[in-house]
Amino acid sequence: MAITNRLTQTLGIEHPVLLAPMDMISGGNLAAAVSHAGGLGLIGGGYGDGDWIDREWARAGNARIGCGFITWSLARHPELLDGVLARQPAAVMLSFGDPGPFAAAIRAAGVRLVCQVQSVAQAREACDAGADVIVAQGAEAGGHGQSESLFALLPQVVDACPHVPVVAAGGIADGRGMAAAMMLGAEGVLMGTRFYASLEADGHPEAKRRIVAAQGGETVRSIVFDISRRNRWPDPFTGRVLRNQHADRWIGRETELEARVSEVARDYAEARERGDFDIAAVIAGEACGLIHDIPPAGDIVRRIVAEAERLLPPRSGAIG
Repeated sequence: MAITNRLTQTLGIEHPVLLAPMDMISGGNLAAAVSHAGGLGLIGGGYGDGDWIDREWARAGNARIGCGFITWSLARHPELLDGVLARQPAAVMLSFGDPGPFAAAIRAAGVRLVCQVQSVAQAREACDAGADVIVAQGAEAGGHGQSESLFALLPQVVDACPHVPVVAAGGIADGRGMAAAMMLGAEGVLMGTRFYASLEADGHPEAKRRIVAAQGGETVRSIVFDISRRNRWPDPFTGRVLRNQHADRWIGRETELEARVSEVARDYAEARERGDFDIAAVIAGEACGLIHDIPPAGDIVRRIVAEAERLLPPRSGAIG
């Protein structure tokens, strides 16, 4: 038995599991591990560090991987897309902005276009841009997003885009979440926080430990950590992180934080350098309450798929 569907066929993968392209966390080792296990690893193109992308692509070796970009940031460094397309990636994922200006180049290169969306309107925009895959990201997800929960958003996106395979993201860390998402019409899952807590992820060991130790309800969605690192995102995006002392100090006092940003940003940067996560943010989602270990990424792929296969009805359309 195996989960085969439009997503696995479109992306040429064995298992419908995608690695979220987390900035500075989803490097070449992690992307390669997910791809070698039958999923699709996406390195995090993040805010546009070409040298980092080159280095991580080399670390991935001969693995078939893709790359994800923050769309509004890519608009400032469009040459990065050309460099990635020259490598013939398995896919390019665009998140947080209009994919239209980049879609034609991606498709002309024969590369699959994956668009992450946080609303039905964005999903329709992605369809119009020619997306091959749409990722519906719920507010449960770690890092940046919007306010709609996955269970409400996902079936609406599926209904709005019947001709495009939809992937679920946000709050998924085991086979139960994968099976539930597929019963709502998803054809696969994209996971960030679950893969952050893996051996191959490039995160700090203390950040991984805190994800494993976190209980449900210990994340918060805020702009505090963006202000603190002087990296303000456009509206309406906010970021979900593990709650810590810095968040507790400044949430609700954002105006004062802005007024003291020079001092706070210096302290915040120093905290990141020394791995002090009482101040620096661990960018993680609500799935942290379901994560209890730090295994190899390949084990994560295999056990989540196996559990989902056991739970999905044989005639659900997801099992082929």
